[in-house]
Order: sequence, then structure tokens, then C-alpha cells
Amino acid sequence: MDVSVGPGRGSAAGSVVAYCLKITNIDPIEYNLLFERFLNPDRVSMPDIDIDFDDEGRAKVMDYVIDKYGSNQVAQIITYGTMAAKSSIRDTARVLDLALNEADRISKLLPNIKLSKIFGLPEKDLKKALRADEFIKVKEFMALAEESSLSGETIQQAKVLEGSLRNTGTHACGVIITPDDITKFVPVATAKDSDLFVTQFDNSVVEDAGLLKMDFLGLKTLTLIKDTVKLVQYKHNITLDPDTFPLDDVKTYELFQRGDTVGIFQYESAGMQKYLKDLKPTVFADLIAMNALYRPGPLEYIPSFVDRKNGKEAISYDLEDMEEFLQETYGITVYQEQVMLLSQKLAGFTKGEADVLRKAMGKKIHALLAKLKPQFIEGGKANGHDPEKLEKIWKDWEAFASYAFNKSHSTCYAWIGYQTAYLKAHYPAEYMAAVLSNNMNDIKQVTFFMEECRRMGLNVLGPDVNESFYKFTVNDQQAIRFGMGAIKGVGRGAVETIIENRKDARYTSVFDLTKRIDLRAANKKAIENLTLAGGLDSLGNCHRAQYFNPDGDGILFLEKAIRYGAKHQENLNSAQTNLFGDDSQEQIQEIQIPECESWGTLELLKKEKAVVGIYISAHPLDDFKREMKYFSSATFDVLNDLDPLVNRDLSFGGIINDVEHLVTKTGKGWGKFTIEDFSDQYEFKIFGEDYLKFRHFILPNNFVRLRIRVVEGWRNRETGQLGPARIQFNNFEMLHDTLKANVKKITLMFELKQLNESKIRDLKALMSPFKGDKGLYMDVFDTEEQIKLTLPSRKQRVEVSNKLLSALEEQNIHYRLN
Repeated sequence: MDVSVGPGRGSAAGSVVAYCLKITNIDPIEYNLLFERFLNPDRVSMPDIDIDFDDEGRAKVMDYVIDKYGSNQVAQIITYGTMAAKSSIRDTARVLDLALNEADRISKLLPNIKLSKIFGLPEKDLKKALRADEFIKVKEFMALAEESSLSGETIQQAKVLEGSLRNTGTHACGVIITPDDITKFVPVATAKDSDLFVTQFDNSVVEDAGLLKMDFLGLKTLTLIKDTVKLVQYKHNITLDPDTFPLDDVKTYELFQRGDTVGIFQYESAGMQKYLKDLKPTVFADLIAMNALYRPGPLEYIPSFVDRKNGKEAISYDLEDMEEFLQETYGITVYQEQVMLLSQKLAGFTKGEADVLRKAMGKKIHALLAKLKPQFIEGGKANGHDPEKLEKIWKDWEAFASYAFNKSHSTCYAWIGYQTAYLKAHYPAEYMAAVLSNNMNDIKQVTFFMEECRRMGLNVLGPDVNESFYKFTVNDQQAIRFGMGAIKGVGRGAVETIIENRKDARYTSVFDLTKRIDLRAANKKAIENLTLAGGLDSLGNCHRAQYFNPDGDGILFLEKAIRYGAKHQENLNSAQTNLFGDDSQEQIQEIQIPECESWGTLELLKKEKAVVGIYISAHPLDDFKREMKYFSSATFDVLNDLDPLVNRDLSFGGIINDVEHLVTKTGKGWGKFTIEDFSDQYEFKIFGEDYLKFRHFILPNNFVRLRIRVVEGWRNRETGQLGPARIQFNNFEMLHDTLKANVKKITLMFELKQLNESKIRDLKALMSPFKGDKGLYMDVFDTEEQIKLTLPSRKQRVEVSNKLLSALEEQNIHYRLN
């Protein structure tokens, strides 16, 4: 079926039978995974096996199940959506016609807490449950609720509505399979987005009703691995089997040790990267442990785990007998399985009792813990262990076991993470192409991973009709080629006909392309968008502007080329003699490519972005990277929530895109403009004096730097309440002028041992063309003595320009701008 199946997940990985039947493919004996986590005599409910399929293949598995058992015996599980605090406020406000901005303000006063708690808890308990700033907002919210205003009525009604059923959906992965017609077992419904039946019992009831629930989970990472394997096969004719990757691969561990884990399953967050750099993992057990520890709660144990691994902290055990099970985690209890094994070894618990202990600790069942503690202490004493140490161990377990992790699950997912790291270490271009393909529908993610490719030294090239496929791929120069499927208006049919018809020979010109492809599958819009994205750049000596040049007769050259291709195919299909004579095709092909000026970089990039959603060839701000780096204090995404930024000054650089100059009802001018940086964009509104002062900067395609201050909102004269936080504009300047206007001095940085007479001479020669009025300083470091000396130049002052900074970077001279 060409569907990738994961190694298993959860407690099922502890079953040897599941391993032998190839339901899971992690050997539970090798990793000391426990069967009784999966099934034991004390377990009342049936065990379930959650299976990961690649997200593209999950639908095939569903089709297989329906085909095998019949659509009248297979159903998805319903989910019931209830009204949460904020949604009940917003819905009530809409019905009561409360002003949208007021409804927004009220809902923003609410922290992540239920209305029933706000109005039901005593004030001291509420104060404990909230941060100080949240408590102030909640007090304001409660005062509003007491008012006889529309706002107060909205809150009172929302309080009544909270928790009511709002909508239904379908469970993301749960599937029910019944032995006979499903209506004999459970009431069913139909869902608007599914052809399958949906149970009217939700997840919590359906198993109690005696039905078999199976989880078919779609995991994008499995698709990513499968795509990489296919690319490696296609490019290098090497057949990879991820399940046979060696677990002692040096390059893979080096990748983890560098924290080079962007795009690596389970290990890609910034915090994880930092800890991996500190830990320097060398064995697979380290990766399993990190996967389990990097979660709220166990996170605090990571520094000790790292220090013990690296010999900076002594590895100790409360009792010698604990070493057997805690050795792989350097004496720290990380997994639920360790608690289970130790309770058996230290206190003689049965396997079933150990699982009951694990569950009691994990779910904080205090009555059960009170019953099990004497059993543990007495059993430990009977085995000759010190009662005081047993007390300490129990106390530690109580503190930690509530968030100790399932080792079976951690091992399975560490294995998938290891496979992705192995592929990135050995086949970086193919792996990153697969990563980009699997994020093709999320333009922000594509931008992020393209930046990672550049950091890795991989070129990401635009689409090309001779090299691109539907997804991202790798060319013969090990550069990543953009997928044609990522271009708007270019469907799978268009891509397939382009790929199919280039198998025997590359396309040599736009005429050659339109002659050979199916123009019904690749219509005019698809070819136009492909051209705008750069897909035809390699076809002959023709730049993009020429394809869209009307050339006097009002018909675009690209349209003429498409008409020529259609006419050629029509003649072939009708098998008629060409009416224009034998050389007419040559005559048509000899249509002169109209001469015209090529588009400027900015125009070309804007058209590229219009059809792809991102800039491919370059970024309009590339010429201002230093201005953005040194003189922008934030990116635009921080402005999505202004409240935490009140009374802060911020500076941003970017390119202005959409601009509207407007007039209020009272005749005063104001403006709206969108400004974009490397990662995001934001729409600003500017009024009054600010608008009059800065409107000449607010023009499309202007590169600007603006300084703003976030201030409190306007106070309502009637109610005395503050409105939402707002932006105050302090200054605008052109990015071209930013270095000149803001740099006071430049400091060059050197190691003492780097400096010699020759270096000083070279430096003097390098700086001499850049005479100006800015201060020149040198920081000289002696790392051995840990001394830093700052030396001002008394004679020379410089002009700080991009040209100077480029010259310094070429010589690998580090600098600081002040």
C-alpha cells in the first residue's frame, strides 16, 4: 500500500508479542520496556494499540478498513465542543449587540480560567491561582459583572452559558469497528465532512459501551522520512531502510551535540537545542532520556542529568540496589518503568502492584498511595533496607512520578527522531527538501526552513520546468529545487504533464514546452504563474518581463507561445496537412521575442511573492540586513498582543506594502499601511499630528525604520475605563539613512595574539578610504588572563557605511556598532 507505519507508541511497545508480530518494531527486551504497562491481571480496561501512519497514507488505511469490514461496521467517534469562558463572552456579546471593541476588551481581561471558578472561588484562593497582573484584571472583570450595563449583562449571561454544548466534530484519530451492523451497538449520526457514520457516544462513553476503539494516527514525520528515502533512491540509487540505521552513527551524534536539530522530530525547540549542546549525547539512551525529560516538571532535572553525564556532578544512588535500573539515567529517576522495577526489587511488589503504584502516582490518587506506602516501607525493611532511605525514596517518587514519563513511548519517538537526524546528517539536501515539501502549505514554515537551508550552506533555487517536481527536490548540484506544487494556480495535473513530457528530453524553449505538454491540464493561468515564479527562466535567452510584453499588438508574448503550442497539437491530432506549408512551424517558431527592459529587483520579487506567497530569488530587505540586525529591536509578531508592551519603546525596519490615505468624517487625514520584515508583517494605523508629520514616508515600496512607543489606551470619559493599548509613533527614517543617523562609533574586536605589526598595517590600509566623523575604537582581549582593553583612535575617524562593514566582514574582523 506504500504506507509508512511508525515503530509504535505508548505502552504497546512493551509487548514482545506485538514486536514479534511486527506491530511495533522496538525490541522491548533490549530497552527494558515492561509488558505490564500494556497488560496485567490488575488492569480492568482493555489495552489499546495506537498506531502511527504517514499522514498521506492514513486515508488509504481507512479505505482498507471500510473495504474489509463494510461501511456499516466502521464509524468515527463524535466530539462535543462546549462553550469556554471567552467564547461564551464573545457569543453573548454578539447576540446582545455589545460593541465589538468592548467585547474584545472584556475577553482580554480573562486569564485561562473558567467563569465558574472566578465567581465560585473565595478571593484568597483566586489570588493563589492567578499571577498578580491576572488577578488585577479579574477584579476589574468582576466589577464589570456587577454593573447594570450591557457589559455586565453580557458577563452574567455568559456565566450561565459556559459549559453548554456549542458544536459537534469528529475525533481526530479514533475509529470504531463492530462485529455486525453498527446500529445494533450504538446510535449513529452523519458528519458534514465525512461519508462515514459517526457514533453519538463520545470517546469517554464508547469504550464503556463495549466497542473496540482503534486510533489511526497520521504522523507527518513518517511522510517526511518516506519522501527523503525516495529522493535518495532517485538521486543516488541507494535504497535506505530507516529501521536498519545503526544506533552508533558518529555523524548523527555530532549533529545532536551541535544542537543542529531544526527539523528533527521531538528535538527541534530552541530549549532542547541548548540542552543537547550541554549534554553532548553519545548513546541512544541519552536521547530517550532527553525526550522524556524535556517536559514541564522534569525539565528542572535536566541540568543535574547533564552534569552527571559530563562528570561535573557525582552519580549517587540512595541504595546500591537501585544502580541496576538507574544507571542509564545517571542515578536520576526519569521513567515510570523505573519506579515499577524498583518497587519490585526493593519492596517485593508484584508486577501488577507495581503498575497500580505507577498509576496511583501518575494520577495522584492519594487514598491508594496511603494504602501502598506502608506496603512499600514494610517490604523494603523485609529486604534489609534502611527505613529512612525508603521514606526518602517514596517522597522523591511522589514528587516526581506524577510527571515521570512512559519509557516505551519515549523510546519509540526517540527512534523516529534519531532516523530524521541520521537522514539530515548524511543526506542534508534530500532531507531538507522533504522537510520543505511537508510544510508546503504553511508559507511561514517554508520561509523558516529555507533560512535553515541557507545556514547549512544549501542553495534553495526557484522552480524550474526542467528540474522541479510537484514537491521540493534536489538537483545534480545538490541544490534544493522549489516544488511546482507550491505555486498558486499550478495544480497536480499541470505538474504531471510537465514532468511526463520532459522524460525523453529537456524543454529548450517556451515553444518547445507548449508543443509538448497537455494544455488542458496546464492552462494559461498555470503557465503564467509558473513563469512569474521563475519556472521558465532556464528556457532560452528570455527574461520574465519579455513573456508579459504585449509588443505592439496587445497580445502577450506568453499568450502567443501558448496559442502556437495549441495550434501545433491541433494539427497533430487532426492528422491534416499543414495549410501553411512545410516550413510554417519554423515560421511560427521564429516569432521574435519582444525586446523590453527587465523588471527591477523589487518588481520581480513582488510578482514572485504574489504567486508563491514568499520571496524566492532574494528578499527586498537583503540590502539592509545590517540595519535590520543592529537597529531593529523586535519583529512585527510581538505587536499581536500590545498589553505586555505598554510603556516600552520599540524599533522596526521593513518595506511598506499596502498603503491607504483616508479622511475621517470630520475631514482629518489618517492612514493605514502594512510593513513587512524578514519574518512577518503588520498593519499600522496612524492618525492626527503623527499622520501629518510622517505621511511623506508612507509610500508603497519605501524601506523605512520606525520607532514607536506602546502606551495605555484612551480612557472612556463615561466609565473611566481604559481602552486597548495603542501605538504612538516617535520617528520615521529611510533605511538608507539608518547607519548614518544612528551610528556614533564603531568598535573593532581582536584577540591579543592576533595583533602584530603586519595586521596593524593591513588594518590601516583597509580603513584609510573610509574617512568620516564617527569614532573608531578597538577592543583587545586576552582570553588567558581574562582582560579586555578598549583603545580609542585619536587620529582617525571613519564613515560607517555598508561598504566598510562588508570590507571588515571579508577580512573576518568582528565589530560592534554603538
